[in-house]
Amino acid sequence: MSTVSTVNGGISFWYAGEGTPAPREPLPGDTSADVCIVGGGYTGLWTAYYLKKAVPFLNITVLEAKFCGYGASGRNGGWLYNGIAGRDRYARLHGHDAAVRLQQAMNNTVGEVIRIAGEENIDADIHHGGVLEVAHTPSQLARLKDFYSVEIAFGETDRVLRGARETAERIRVSGAVGSSWTPHGARLHPAKLVKGLADAVEALGVTIHESTPVTEIKPKHAVTPYGTVRAPYVLRCTEGFTAGLKGQKRTWLPMNSSMIVTEPLPRSLWDTIGWDGRETLGDMAHAYMYAQRTADDRIALGGRGVPYRYASATDHDGRTQPATIEALRDLLVRFFPTTAGTRIDHAWSGVLGVPRDWCATVTLDRSTGLGWAGGYVGSGVATANLAARTLRDLIQQDSGQAGPTDLTALPWVNHRVRRWEPEPFRWLGVHSLYAAYRAADRRETASPNLGTDRLAKAADRIAGRR
Repeated sequence: MSTVSTVNGGISFWYAGEGTPAPREPLPGDTSADVCIVGGGYTGLWTAYYLKKAVPFLNITVLEAKFCGYGASGRNGGWLYNGIAGRDRYARLHGHDAAVRLQQAMNNTVGEVIRIAGEENIDADIHHGGVLEVAHTPSQLARLKDFYSVEIAFGETDRVLRGARETAERIRVSGAVGSSWTPHGARLHPAKLVKGLADAVEALGVTIHESTPVTEIKPKHAVTPYGTVRAPYVLRCTEGFTAGLKGQKRTWLPMNSSMIVTEPLPRSLWDTIGWDGRETLGDMAHAYMYAQRTADDRIALGGRGVPYRYASATDHDGRTQPATIEALRDLLVRFFPTTAGTRIDHAWSGVLGVPRDWCATVTLDRSTGLGWAGGYVGSGVATANLAARTLRDLIQQDSGQAGPTDLTALPWVNHRVRRWEPEPFRWLGVHSLYAAYRAADRRETASPNLGTDRLAKAADRIAGRR
């Protein structure tokens, strides 16, 4: 498999066809708004969309450091699915029924994104094929069965558990011994969605200023090098780039995730793979992977490379390490051996936001007017939409335009979490955790035991995931 001609970086493959969008004008100076949204990704744009739809007279300004979709919204794996970070913890904190309501809201969110994309004529290559997660080892199969039982207990009664033969009838992943499928998922083209959403928001009358980095957020102020936007509500929607804001260095950890995409595969190769349902594909490894069959018949596959850069640094153009490209290529061939001679056209990386307790949150501080949403831990394509609708309801409630809603009562609202450890402990901790996860995957592959490896269990406890 050749990587000699692989494009490395350039933001992501999702911009390779049409290029990055023409930049909008930066902030021209000091101004005011009713709501100022910092961040032009999915969270910020969906929030602007729903607020403007609900209250058309609102003066809403979105500030984006680069261009809309520069971050995770334009680099992710295109998984629109119902996973949400922190559900199990919310069940422990607020009760099982509260967590079930949160999960049901996420299930419904998949259809909501598809519905709005249709209404706004956003062609994002959406295919509603569900999510298939496979197991390769006895330990993974045991986890898969436990996972299936838990999802059923949280109300996902339409989830299906499949054995090795039934899995192969859907997709022939080498060595797969079982799988779980849910209809609550779809494949999409991330950059097409964020570009179409930005256009729709702008058409509603929202002002978007790009090339406008916000350096500090404080009550009623968003400070940039070009001026300050003053607004009763200032919403932080910066996900993996949150650490770049003044005072936010240890709020959310910017976790790296990397991807590769193949050349378009011929029909003869797809005949060996299957995947006619175009489900999004994941696995039950501790250092897990995620993949999709693109609209033009490539395989886009991602996973962890170097998980974290020292001092919460983030990349500039998506360039990833050669060793990561090789590791992802090897993973692709392990899943689909017939791709061994396939060219890798593009590789890239991006960052996602990880809170210290791995719980996604949405918050509005009514005393200051400051709000934020994120910490999606890689599940943000759908979660950002639910967060945006929740921020809309919180602002309407705070401003007296509406009362409490089902969304404002969800258990992730106003959840607070402690900050990450200072350096060098943060860097040492994250790299040690992922070394443990990879070691656990290797040991489980070599062992016939059914249990999850003790290294992974210890890593989960230290990370705060359990």
